[in-house]
Amino acid sequence: MANIKPEQLDFLRWEFGGFFHFGIRTFYEGHADWDGVPMSPDAFDPKELDCDEWLQTARDAGARYAVLVCKHHDGFANWPSAYTDYSVQHTPWRGGKGDVVREFTDACRRYGLKIGLYYSPAQFGSAQTDARNYDDYFIAQITELLTQYGTIDYLWFDGCGSEGHSYDTQRIVRAIRALQPRILLFNMWDPDTRWVGNEAGVAPSPNPLTVSALDVSVRTEQKDEMETARFLPAECDCRMRDTSWFFSENDADTVKTLDELMGLYYYAVGRGANLLLNVSPDRRGRLPERDRKALLDFGACVKRCFSSPLPCAQLQDGTVLTLTLDTQLVNHLVLSETITPDSEIAAFEIRAYPHPYGAPITVFRGTTVGHKAICPFPAIRTGKLELLFDKPKPVAAAAFYVPRF
Repeated sequence: MANIKPEQLDFLRWEFGGFFHFGIRTFYEGHADWDGVPMSPDAFDPKELDCDEWLQTARDAGARYAVLVCKHHDGFANWPSAYTDYSVQHTPWRGGKGDVVREFTDACRRYGLKIGLYYSPAQFGSAQTDARNYDDYFIAQITELLTQYGTIDYLWFDGCGSEGHSYDTQRIVRAIRALQPRILLFNMWDPDTRWVGNEAGVAPSPNPLTVSALDVSVRTEQKDEMETARFLPAECDCRMRDTSWFFSENDADTVKTLDELMGLYYYAVGRGANLLLNVSPDRRGRLPERDRKALLDFGACVKRCFSSPLPCAQLQDGTVLTLTLDTQLVNHLVLSETITPDSEIAAFEIRAYPHPYGAPITVFRGTTVGHKAICPFPAIRTGKLELLFDKPKPVAAAAFYVPRF
């Protein structure tokens, strides 16, 4: 396994984040990526923009970080960039004096959230056509984002639209690392985290922390092969609504139910990945009430189900971990392994003793553990469980949860 940065371990502890797609697309219902339909900045005027509402809601729902779309594939800048006329500076909003990125980053700090900025490297919509000139443009805009808004924790590059384009990646990464040495980069060029490979919000099983290839875009199945395997925690991104990453008047009935959101939590966080859930602010600059309520209900359910683990005693002997507790009904086990550069748990089995006498029964078989493995099984009354691992690797924590009927 490659070296592990402290910031990467910190990223895993973030677990859940809010994704906010907001920009010129918000004001052009029905626009699709790459359709070439002009979108005049004259339409951008979110008169009630309230980033405090966005970030307070995310925080109250349990998010520990948030990511704002600063420039999507259309090229529109959500900050007053000196390198393009296609930005908030040339809109009616606040007389051209507004700055969505400023309001977002300030609100993140007020609510204690780690700050992520999304930037699409795609060249679409840029006046720069020469590769070298476009790299200059790219670095100039990234420099604005990394010098004008304080410490940025996470820079989220979207590979969609960059298929086949040649960037001077070493120069770009060198500039980024020089500006903010501790920043985390998502999925491209010199990544610290990786895209899980779908936009459904689910991680596969197994979900290893160390990989040798990256999924880069929904527009290609080709992977980015790395020279050596790297420690790259996965992130699962998905939408609150089914049809668009940006706000639409016509898909309110597709807001995810609590059951589906909890399923995503199990498939993402429960498989050792982070969950990045998109909620699109509307044309007022506010969160739609239906989406906001769904997000808060989801956060309340996660807290209710996972904030009060039952006490248990642990004894590890080689590849077997024995857990004892007061005999009662349980239906979950939550595991977290001690992450080191040399090995990872790749398979495990949970056995429960339904009676003081006799052999245990297998209630769960799993693959990777990593930062967190949520292991649900049919409720069983027991006072003792055994965990069998493929290698003698310590487990940092194990927690039981009573079933919620």
